[in-house]
Amino acid sequence: MISRIERAEASPTAALLGKLSGAFGLTVSALLARAEADATPDRLSRATDRTAWVDPETGYVRHTLSPPGAEPEMVRVELPPGKSVGYPAASYSFMRGQCVWVMKGRLRIDEGDETTELGPGDCLAFDMATTRDRRYTNPSDNETATYVVSLVRR
Repeated sequence: MISRIERAEASPTAALLGKLSGAFGLTVSALLARAEADATPDRLSRATDRTAWVDPETGYVRHTLSPPGAEPEMVRVELPPGKSVGYPAASYSFMRGQCVWVMKGRLRIDEGDETTELGPGDCLAFDMATTRDRRYTNPSDNETATYVVSLVRR
């Protein structure tokens, strides 16, 4: 699959990007930034220069907000109604901290056997000492969930 992606014959899913980023000890944003190698590191990330990545499987849209390498790293996500994206624990193993802030809609986050429901304005800080597989789900039938993920590497 990786060689198909490299040859632009396939587009990776969010789940595959999570696995790859964990294997390389990178965040998904850092992995995508490296793929866009023509971008020069800068401390300013202009809205007009950003590109969105779309998961071909779910329609999940990811916008990297912070400049490459910035700490914390910030990403805005739009998860379509009824869709779900899972990430393995390995994709979080190199992080020191992570928060999710819901801007619009509803979001359900499953970590192992624990479920947290979030609405507009709610913010969840993850316990990085007990990293588990996570699933982000938009339980709505008609509204896109928009949220910001902030994370800090070790």
